[in-house]
Amino acid sequence: MSKAQAAVHAVWRIESARLIAGLARMVRDVGQAEELAQDALVVALEKWPVSGVPENPGAWLMATAKRRAIDEMRRHKLLARKHEELGHGLEEAEVPDLDAALDDDVGDDLLRLIFTSCHPVLSPEARVALTLRLLGGLTTDEIARAFLVPEPTVAQRIVRAKRTLAEKGVPFEVPRGEELAARLASVLEVVYLIFNEGYSATAGGDWMRPELCQDALRLGRILAELAPGEPEVHGLVALMEIQASRSRARVGPSGEPVLLLEQNRAQWDQLLIRRGLAALERSGKAGPAGPYTVQASIAACHARARTPEETDWPRIAALYAVLARMTPSPVVELNRAVALSMAFGPAVGLELVDQLVAEPSLKHYHLLPSVRGDLLQKLGRLKEAQAEFERAASLTRNAKEQALLRARAAACTGGKPS
Repeated sequence: MSKAQAAVHAVWRIESARLIAGLARMVRDVGQAEELAQDALVVALEKWPVSGVPENPGAWLMATAKRRAIDEMRRHKLLARKHEELGHGLEEAEVPDLDAALDDDVGDDLLRLIFTSCHPVLSPEARVALTLRLLGGLTTDEIARAFLVPEPTVAQRIVRAKRTLAEKGVPFEVPRGEELAARLASVLEVVYLIFNEGYSATAGGDWMRPELCQDALRLGRILAELAPGEPEVHGLVALMEIQASRSRARVGPSGEPVLLLEQNRAQWDQLLIRRGLAALERSGKAGPAGPYTVQASIAACHARARTPEETDWPRIAALYAVLARMTPSPVVELNRAVALSMAFGPAVGLELVDQLVAEPSLKHYHLLPSVRGDLLQKLGRLKEAQAEFERAASLTRNAKEQALLRARAAACTGGKPS
């Protein structure tokens, strides 16, 4: 790849979201907007190696895409026919003032694009793929590799998502009133799904995929600037900043997982922690705490503890109880059981975990036997603990986590992992 081609791709990664957002507002179709933006990219790949990268590459791409949009509108036979049928007597189709449209606030366009990409009419998988494509500037291949799914599967999700948005007539706008809260929850869910897949990869040979964490953080920070009055936006950003601060400490020399209480806290990124705590404070000032803000408060308890022994586990257990009331979930209860075990002893935690064993939604959730094995090990019930760790290893699809769990199973009998 030449320097000019590399520059084109770098500019595309930076400018594509704003480019697609501005075009989508003009043509009122996300799929068409992306096609226009891609056409401008192709022209750049042809011209920049010869003419050099322009002084303002983003504006160049937008101007190129805008000209293509005008040409398409003029060639649109249906529009011309409608004008003729209405007796307007126009010699050519009327074209919207795209220059005036471009002068509007780019932030508003980005916010509209975020809400459109994350519309609940789409499946969670489609929302994630479309968001990474339109707002993250990732190629189909990059998204496929990030989530370890075939590239044709991702391509199909994106095509279907754009078709669904068009067929359902989803407006390119920021929702208002009561609809805003439900739609914002969908947006935050997508951003956190992307972050979590990077933070704890569900499958494959890597424990983490930091690039996905960075993409989610960038989206969250953009959203916080565009919607400064929404407390849960700041809560999610705070949660991601603080969790991301542990990234270096979560992976050992050979890529193996390092659990929270065993991490070298000197490796935690203090800048990200400060940013996270500041976002948590902004959330508190913006309004009442929601689920993301409560989770960020839990993460902050860990971030403020200089050693594992200084962790305020009773407060963490209390915060999980608050979270359980807000969003009742067996997974939240499992996390509360861990906090209770740390605050009041493993027997207390095991009592709650045992109540979750029959929960259907946790039947294939590897962290349930993993937590149960840990508590049984602490209570000296090693044979039972070994069985739980082995079951957890059989359920996870992440190779690094599988190796860790098998090692813990072997440690219960003083052996080596099989």
